[in-house]
Amino acid sequence: METKPCRQLHIFFLPFMVSGHTLPLIDLAKLFASRGVKCTIAATHANSPIISKAIQTSKGFGFEIDLVLIKFPSNEVGLPEGIDSTKFVRTEEMRGKFLKAITLLEQQVERVLHQHQPHCLVADFLFHWATDVATKFKIPRLVFHGTGFFALCAIKSTMMYQPHMKVSSDSESFVVPSLPDEIKMTQNQLAPFLTLNGKTELNKLIKKSREAEERSYGIVVNSFYELEPEYADHYKNVLGKKSWHIGPVSLCNIVEEDKAERGREGSVDEVQACLNWLNSKRLNSVVYICFGSMTKFSDSQLVEIAYGLEASRQKFIWVVNKERNDKEEWFPEGFEQRIEGKGLVIRGWAPQLPILQHEAVGAFLTHCGWNSILEGVSAGVPMITWPVSADQFYNEKLVTQILGIGVAVGAQKWEDGSLLSEASVKREAIEKAVTGFMVGEKQEDMRTRVLALGMMARGAVAEGGSSFSDLTALIEELSFLGC
Repeated sequence: METKPCRQLHIFFLPFMVSGHTLPLIDLAKLFASRGVKCTIAATHANSPIISKAIQTSKGFGFEIDLVLIKFPSNEVGLPEGIDSTKFVRTEEMRGKFLKAITLLEQQVERVLHQHQPHCLVADFLFHWATDVATKFKIPRLVFHGTGFFALCAIKSTMMYQPHMKVSSDSESFVVPSLPDEIKMTQNQLAPFLTLNGKTELNKLIKKSREAEERSYGIVVNSFYELEPEYADHYKNVLGKKSWHIGPVSLCNIVEEDKAERGREGSVDEVQACLNWLNSKRLNSVVYICFGSMTKFSDSQLVEIAYGLEASRQKFIWVVNKERNDKEEWFPEGFEQRIEGKGLVIRGWAPQLPILQHEAVGAFLTHCGWNSILEGVSAGVPMITWPVSADQFYNEKLVTQILGIGVAVGAQKWEDGSLLSEASVKREAIEKAVTGFMVGEKQEDMRTRVLALGMMARGAVAEGGSSFSDLTALIEELSFLGC
């Protein structure tokens, strides 16, 4: 006779303080809560408003999902009060202090775990101490990376075999070893922590996090099996990592208003104004351009984008980072007047999911952040890729080479976040990529493939789907561990 779990499963979630990691972890908590699991999200004050807003709908459905506040140790590391999110970090000095503060959160998390006594801790990869804390409370720690299986496998192989150390220049290509496909990269496309041999605070943090991951119970991945099956299998069977694919987690937002806002700023009027503009455009005729909340281009690069889009003669929506609201001297003279009716520039927040889901949108020019990749795939929109940093150059290979649902602009170098005076991608390359895709012959094949993947994504999270089933298996395993 099958034994039943003895009490309700309670999971604690600890997101890293950047939107690209916080938002999917909120959605992950929603998914667990929708299956009857009690969920508590621990967050600093800067992150609390976005979380409170995002979980309102789930709480309205009667799901048990709550927020507990922890104080970020800004003063202890010499940061001004309130600097408890990466969006406030402006200099290398501040970044180093911020990374030191991450370690000091350990004691506070211990206190709240002692108070709430959960059965499991799901913590972002960078909280390396979470594995030891979970061990102290005799509960499993699950790692959340915020990227997919392909990038996880490629990064792991790069770190293990160090093929980038065997080339003669930063621009010489090498093959990433021991992968199901032949993937070529250059040193220029790698994150600094892979090439600087542990000389920075981030390198040290990554090293500790990798070691803690090896000792953790396993990882939860925001992906679905049908998207990258060979790499899901490679991660589990070749690299020997216990993992569960439970995405795309953004599809948990079943209410349209909730989907549109995702806990961010922005009004219903702003969303409707954008959709009204799209309603006047033909099927698949608009390029949507967004580089995420963390990418900060120099003025010269923004100018190149503006001229490239104008020269392409394609209709577009371009989201420009909100920090450029106050000073817009970079705007080419007369640009907005010349593109009136053909282009829409949005300063700051944009309703990305409703835009991507609109039938007028025919391509997504993206920085290849994993959340954006999944949202583009789920909406069935092919991509024009422009990676900037993090795991984005790996993600570009997945989109363009393995899945065949996008084309590259031609970005060649990992950017460190500083506002460089020189534009790395010129207007001619932007025009060529946008025009070539929108009027080229390959777009229909790519559109067919990505539409099929979009259907698979929705099927994966539906009852009986691959992600639904993996989540079920994980909940059952954690429930019995908690008895």
